[in-house]
Amino acid sequence: MDSRKDRYYSRNVFGVSTVEFFWGLGFPIVLESTFLQLFLKSLGASSLLIGSVPFLFIIGISCFPLFASYYSRNYRFKRPLVLGFHLVAAILVFCFGVVLLMVRDGDQIIALFLIFYALFSICLGIGIPVWLNYLVRIFSEAKTVPGLGYMMMFQNIGKIISSFFILKVVEKYAFSPVSAAWVFMCTGLVFGLGAISFLLTKEEPDPDDPEPDETSLVQHIREAFGDILANRRFLLYLAADLDFYVILTVFSFYANYATGFYGVAPAVAAGFFVACIYGGSIAVNILLGTMNLLSLKHKFILSKFVTLALLVLLVFFPSGPVFFLISFMLGFVRAIRNVVYPPSVKRFASRPDATPYFSMAPVLTLPFAAGYPLVFGKLLDELSWMQQDSYRLLFGISALIILVTLYLSFKIDFGSEQR
Repeated sequence: MDSRKDRYYSRNVFGVSTVEFFWGLGFPIVLESTFLQLFLKSLGASSLLIGSVPFLFIIGISCFPLFASYYSRNYRFKRPLVLGFHLVAAILVFCFGVVLLMVRDGDQIIALFLIFYALFSICLGIGIPVWLNYLVRIFSEAKTVPGLGYMMMFQNIGKIISSFFILKVVEKYAFSPVSAAWVFMCTGLVFGLGAISFLLTKEEPDPDDPEPDETSLVQHIREAFGDILANRRFLLYLAADLDFYVILTVFSFYANYATGFYGVAPAVAAGFFVACIYGGSIAVNILLGTMNLLSLKHKFILSKFVTLALLVLLVFFPSGPVFFLISFMLGFVRAIRNVVYPPSVKRFASRPDATPYFSMAPVLTLPFAAGYPLVFGKLLDELSWMQQDSYRLLFGISALIILVTLYLSFKIDFGSEQR
């Protein structure tokens, strides 16, 4: 079966790389985005409200995957589902841009943004598990990491191109609703082009695909959770992977930390910071992805050490130039997670269709994933009298959490790897 998948390796790398290049053009606007932080801040949003953006995203990608697992279980071919979910998400972003052209009140814009972003997050929540399973399905185990490396490299090339576009837009128009509206509409269009590019990929049926499942939704969820809760290796991996949500939280606040207290211009934070983030991502895509240096476990552990280092820089050595290095490191650790997570879950699942694992895992991590950015934002509001020291305190607490995940990561048995 792996040899049949390898026949279409180049085609599938080209197909998913095209998808991710177009989505990479839009990601700096809606995900891991300094643009959103600064856009909302320009409308008068509080730190708690800014913290609600990753909260909404995490709720969407944590709760709604349950429906993805159930809905997709009897579809032997997943490509139509992956294409459809991506296309709906693209339409939602485009529609928010259209609505933004017609609204001028800042409070109304914030409310409408939260509604559309919640819907966008729900759509991704349903689509991401199917997409992740699709990726590990169309590549053989030996070629999954290199394939994902190429895919993510092209995504990050798109992100770098987009980051300089954002820089020019912000320099010229600041964060006016009209300019933001056109930015969101363009984002929706490139997302749509990316979704259609799934048609370039080739999906082979797996002889071990499960038989049609006629169980109810409740029974399906109960059986899937039972399987996962009995898998101690996978549960340990999930606990060690909680640093992912710490990184999402740092992404949501560090640009305001830089612009508010260290003299970094908003245009620089919205543009050059993002370029540095994606420069770090491309370095990982080449070294740990396409070249496939280090084992999965060593890549996983490396991400913890880099995260600790960037938090130390944020706490003790914040300055204009250092923020560029921090941005690079944020992209570096985020990219490691993107490369390691799909094949790791597939390996721990030990089943042809890993969609239930991709679907149920976010539910188990939801309390921490959703709570941490909200608590972080609330404490920043409550401790605002401390100025930059409030950020330093919370980044320091984040470093302690990373130490715990580092300890757990050493205890995980990843098993042998195909090379």
